[in-house]
Amino acid sequence: MSISIKDLYSVYLEHPFICTDNRKAEKGSMFFALKGDHFNGNNYAEQAIAGGCAYAIVDDMEKSDGERLIYVEEVLPALQELAAYHRESLNIPVLCITGTNGKTTTKDLTARILSKKLNVVATKGNLNNHIGVPLSLLTIGKDAEMAVIELGANHIKEIEFLCKIAKPTHGLITNIGKAHLEGFGDLDSVRQTKLELYQFLKSNDGQVFVNRDNTMLMDLSKGMNPVFYGSSEDSDCRGTLLDVDGHLKVSYCQQGDAPREIITSLLGTYNFENIMAAICIGSFFQVPATDIVEAVESYVPDNNRSEELDTDNNHIILDAYNANPMNMRAALESFTNLVKANRMVILGDMLELGTYAEEEHTAIVDLLREHSYERVILVGEEFSKVCTMLRCEHFTNVNDAKIWLESSPVSGMNILVKGSRGIGLEVLLEAL
Repeated sequence: MSISIKDLYSVYLEHPFICTDNRKAEKGSMFFALKGDHFNGNNYAEQAIAGGCAYAIVDDMEKSDGERLIYVEEVLPALQELAAYHRESLNIPVLCITGTNGKTTTKDLTARILSKKLNVVATKGNLNNHIGVPLSLLTIGKDAEMAVIELGANHIKEIEFLCKIAKPTHGLITNIGKAHLEGFGDLDSVRQTKLELYQFLKSNDGQVFVNRDNTMLMDLSKGMNPVFYGSSEDSDCRGTLLDVDGHLKVSYCQQGDAPREIITSLLGTYNFENIMAAICIGSFFQVPATDIVEAVESYVPDNNRSEELDTDNNHIILDAYNANPMNMRAALESFTNLVKANRMVILGDMLELGTYAEEEHTAIVDLLREHSYERVILVGEEFSKVCTMLRCEHFTNVNDAKIWLESSPVSGMNILVKGSRGIGLEVLLEAL
């Protein structure tokens, strides 16, 4: 017989650590035997317990014979229901952040600022889907004073579903653009899905933070009494870009306050709105201005997101975690404006664009033709289909590109490396 969520929660309160990989079992944790296309966690339940887990949650009756094996009808829904049950017990602000681009950077900056005043639990990395959000919520302890949760989606109604689990009290949509079109179908579906966060907050008297410079978000948030940020004079939190030749330098002020300057470690004008969103939220929660400045100035991007690296031969801007038409174009334009000489770009396919793939990759090739680069390398099947109009090297996979780079080494170059995570462009660093 399947255990009730109430009883499962009682077990969780005694063992509030969740594990989904038996190879990373921690002593006293609960192992949830999730299933995927190529694995079945039920087969590893005994190994998880042998590795230190206190209990294993399984949905295979044949694997549930044991006092430390707990049977549920389906493991994934049980995990999601457990997270929702836990969220109901928390009387704290929960800020949810979604959007096409900038979610993780904005989340990291925001959590860093808020942590100057509050005990904040935030999504680790980009665990932002139907599995990651429950896992993130279940890391929130009773001593937490606020949570910052990232929400991702690749199909309609996914944000609505995640909101029912996370139950945000505050929310932010960074922007809306073309991404995951394979699942969404078109841009309007992307817009409708991101809007699901606003709709949940509106129905539950929540607070939204809105970029006043973004016309689409301004229209979608009408009637919600937003807190505004941006470069507009009438923003509640107004910012100005002071320097874009290198790391961004910004000035910001609350209405009626004196401006404050911040020198960041972030590149690209597209990060201005991420910085301002985080500052606005921090100000709303009354984090002192000096702490906001310190938090932003001490933030250094990592995990292949606008990350600056120096090898023995070249200077590299590595942005190989995510790519879609909106952020690919922004990265290219920022790189072109920032770097004036010895420019080289290595671009990987933008995945999950469905029927829009050829059109959008062609548009990027057209953009490359407008600028002057010493070398252009394109990696992936989609770019290989449309690159004949451009003088470049092109490869269908990253391994072939690496072999070519090893046989034709480059030196003294400023190199932008940008592509979808699935292309794996970071392996090229060894050859640069």
